[in-house]
Amino acid sequence: MSDIRRLDDATVDRIAAGEVVERPASVVKELVENSVDASANRVEVRVKTGGTERIEVRDDGHGMSGEDLELAVAEHATSKIRDVTDLEAGVGTLGFRGEALHAIGAVSRLTIRSRERNADRGAELRVEGGEVISREPVGCPVGTSVVVEDLFYNVPARRKYLKTEATEFGRVNRVVSGYALANPDVAVSLAHNGRETFATEGRGDRRAAIMAVYGREVAAGMVPVEGTDETGPLNGVTGLVSHPETNRASREYIHVFVNGRWVTASAVREAVVDAYGRQLASDRYPFAVVNLDIDPASVDVNVHPRKLEVRFADESGMRQQVRDAVESALLDAGLIRSSAPRGRSKVDQTEIRQGESTDDELNGERGASDSVSRGTGQSGGSGETRASTGDEAGTDRAVATDAMGGGEAKSSRGADESAEPSSADDRRFHAATQTTLDGTDPDCEFDRLPAMRVLGQLHDTYLVAETDDGLVLVDQHAADERVNYERLREQFADDVQTQALAEPVVVSLTPREAALAEPARETLAQLGFTIRLEDARTLRVETVPALLADAVEWDTGASGPSLVRDLLDDFAEGDPERTVEAAVDDLLGDLACYPAVTGNVSLTEGDTTALLTALDDCENPYACPHGRPVVVEVSRDEITERFERDYPGHGG
Repeated sequence: MSDIRRLDDATVDRIAAGEVVERPASVVKELVENSVDASANRVEVRVKTGGTERIEVRDDGHGMSGEDLELAVAEHATSKIRDVTDLEAGVGTLGFRGEALHAIGAVSRLTIRSRERNADRGAELRVEGGEVISREPVGCPVGTSVVVEDLFYNVPARRKYLKTEATEFGRVNRVVSGYALANPDVAVSLAHNGRETFATEGRGDRRAAIMAVYGREVAAGMVPVEGTDETGPLNGVTGLVSHPETNRASREYIHVFVNGRWVTASAVREAVVDAYGRQLASDRYPFAVVNLDIDPASVDVNVHPRKLEVRFADESGMRQQVRDAVESALLDAGLIRSSAPRGRSKVDQTEIRQGESTDDELNGERGASDSVSRGTGQSGGSGETRASTGDEAGTDRAVATDAMGGGEAKSSRGADESAEPSSADDRRFHAATQTTLDGTDPDCEFDRLPAMRVLGQLHDTYLVAETDDGLVLVDQHAADERVNYERLREQFADDVQTQALAEPVVVSLTPREAALAEPARETLAQLGFTIRLEDARTLRVETVPALLADAVEWDTGASGPSLVRDLLDDFAEGDPERTVEAAVDDLLGDLACYPAVTGNVSLTEGDTTALLTALDDCENPYACPHGRPVVVEVSRDEITERFERDYPGHGG
């Protein structure tokens, strides 16, 4: 006799509810989505005891009739799609499965009140454990109010595994925050145990919404994202991303919206973080509010029970467009530091202050956040200085300079950067040689750097200059290194010259590396590497990029084979072309260090002018290729505060 039997409807409903309703935050998500789909201008969310005891979501949307209320709590009943062709064509609403209210009603005591715009009165429907208890007419405002009480009262096993009240409310807060940021034209509020957490104004200003959700400091540190020049599946990439120093230790503050739908979208989050290079510590992530505009037919939103993940038809193209849009926004704002040493230095997490409202102070703080670079002690990266002495150092740097086409090595003018000045006289401040770089000299018009008047050198290492906003320090070694790096990169991009190795390098591979070799071959060839698999575990490297031939020990050292293995590993995840280029980019950064002028080197007026002009021509003049700051600004306000000129009677 068979032990297989059909489950009764009540058991099926409770199992199915678990797919949609995991915890209070799941309920809130479904109800807020319904409110947004109902064209609400205002959505109020009130929870008690983290949402386990009571959840109430009110809106002023178009409402429902009494008959529609009963249909709404029925299984797979919805007004948002008609059949499978609507799914295949792309879903334009947040909800579409017609299972949320049915699932919520199966595991709670549910009360819905709703009134249509043209109706004289509304209707109330009560459901307990999946059973409709009553339906009756009531007086209520236009819109819908949903109250969920005693969540999981009939599923004690599920209730037992809920977390603490603080944890559950934190998840509710994150959901409501996400939809508040996704819909800045909707006034969204959240209250817990009778106390308001935050409330947005619904005026369409996303920065104002960020201020309400995260506070003034975060809002002032955001940079607008306004699109990408890259072609791909996305019609647009818009939103706001934070200054690198405005960050948190969790990626949950990266909010992603696909056609207004709030999703976790791991691939999009990764693309946002990739755009920062490695300038953030390994345990730090930016704040971001990014909306992707895409043809609904090019994205599948029906791949997750709670609609949190989506699948892109062209994920690689999407990643590239998002990365380009965010990187361009940061670069245009003068904030990005390419390839910064993540984990070497980091600032404190940005404090979140929910519930702050907009005022005139935000504009002032927003301007302050757009300064050249916030001198907060970002320390140097790997490969930044090379302690070499004697003829060997000069020879190495001269070779690197010749490969770059830069002529005689500038480092021959002085000792290594790490050396101490030879005397007190070498510590002079060159105030006698002042150079004005304010745009009046046609050879010194700045496009990216601020207009400045050079005052001199500090410790023969930093250029000191006056700007309209205060004082700037320019690290001469980092500046020259950035100039060298961009010249190298341009040469590498224009025409990749290859150099045949006198003897092919044989590299032993693991089975995993060998499996990656063939797919990587074509891309590596574009970068100047010619590789061939001799057998299942052996690879021959026959040519390498000429610019890298002298920077890596191919014939005698282990660095050459190690580089090849690293390049193959880059194919394990992500976009192969981008990851391989990133590895080569690191090598170019190291190569750029050799000919760069070091610290403790006195520069003439001509040297200073030429260096700053070349730096201004760089795509990113604010960071060396290893991510160390090139320019640090000390604002006029900070100087005023240091000298306490704001003390009564001491202004001026």
